[in-house]
Amino acid sequence: MSLSAALKAFKSSALISWKPLGKLQQTIAGCIERAGITLHSGKVARVKIWPECAGVGRYFDFRSNFIHASVDYVQESPLCTMLCKDGYKVRTVEHLLSALEAMGVDNCRIEVEIPDGEESSVEVPIFDGSAKEWVGAIKQAGLKVAKDETGNSCDKMIPFLIEPVLVHRNDSFIAAFPSPKAQIIYGIDFPQNDLKAFLRRPLTRASRQGVPKKLIGIQKRWRTWKAYAFYLKCCRRCKGVPAIGCQWFSTTLDDSFYTCKIGPSRTFCIYEEVEKLRNLGLIKGGSVDSAIVCSESEGWLNPPLRFPDEPCRHKVLDLIGDLSLFAQHGSQGFPVAQIVGYKFYAYSTLLEALGGCINVTE
Repeated sequence: MSLSAALKAFKSSALISWKPLGKLQQTIAGCIERAGITLHSGKVARVKIWPECAGVGRYFDFRSNFIHASVDYVQESPLCTMLCKDGYKVRTVEHLLSALEAMGVDNCRIEVEIPDGEESSVEVPIFDGSAKEWVGAIKQAGLKVAKDETGNSCDKMIPFLIEPVLVHRNDSFIAAFPSPKAQIIYGIDFPQNDLKAFLRRPLTRASRQGVPKKLIGIQKRWRTWKAYAFYLKCCRRCKGVPAIGCQWFSTTLDDSFYTCKIGPSRTFCIYEEVEKLRNLGLIKGGSVDSAIVCSESEGWLNPPLRFPDEPCRHKVLDLIGDLSLFAQHGSQGFPVAQIVGYKFYAYSTLLEALGGCINVTE
């Protein structure tokens, strides 16, 4: 099942109950305008966010083509969330949508402009790789109660999970449980390579079993440049990133906490993978100003981090943005549930499970 189909299934799933909680739908009190470099195309894009009527929801306006920030228009795309309608595409929407969802902007029109008016695809600027720019802009503009076309306010509907869901793949998993409040507990793991531990352990007859002769030969002299080069080569194959390691982060969906502790967390990338991604036509606008970059052997290349667990916090930021796509007619998108995940980045699989299965094993 595709991400789009899974999201649609969840939207109408019997596992979700929509309830009012006495909150009214909101919109921004004034226009927001920001411009910046985009991550994948490397072009400059300008975004204007306008107030909108209650019941309309959040939607993008690209060359007078309206694309709602909804599960109905999600299309699979590498390294970003993309919305598509009638051949027009808006990419890298997750950071902006995460900020709008967490800060309570239920209805707005998001106008995106690029200098080249002939293209059918556009991106939201990446800024520093976090949602900090959007959070600050929303706070500066302020919020107000949204009114419909007749001047009436509307209740904000909230999705509640009523049955538990579990998905796991090897040693990674993500689960959602009924809860009186929206909560996320998330973990990532980029462990130190076992190779380094091997090179430093005592060499015995038993430890030689199953070990390549080349490794045994360099164990006692691995600090020489040839051995070290071979070690780095093995590190790249193992995908271990000791500077990141294992991280856990827990939070509730609260606008004040999001503003200070989640919104500023930046996206991260592995230095050794940058060239490969650029050869695929991706991250043309990426730089050390738009992400925190970690080398498998040298650690963080552009410190300091804003939080010790900043990579894990950013995964939570992305998750909030993606689940905001469940919103409809000005409702809340993120479900009221306890979501627990570890090393699981295929969120579409969770959404597929939420669409109708209680337990799924891959």
